Amino acid sequence: MYSQPNNLLHGVKLEQIITDLEVYYGWGYMGTIVKIKCFTDNPSLKSSLKFLRRTPWARTKVENMYLNMLKNRK
Repeated sequence: MYSQPNNLLHGVKLEQIITDLEVYYGWGYMGTIVKIKCFTDNPSLKSSLKFLRRTPWARTKVENMYLNMLKNRK
């Protein structure tokens, strides 16, 4: 198995990313940054996971938002 010391997303599951973002930002802010219905209309972890697993462009945006959150926390 390869080590990825510079990849902050390595080993972090999508469910954890969404949960951390929701706690840090809230659904409302997440919906303004990444304009997807699963963040704005009756948001839930389950609907977000389902959509993001099937939509690579949206997942990339969410992962970038997570990386920015990690930078801001430091």
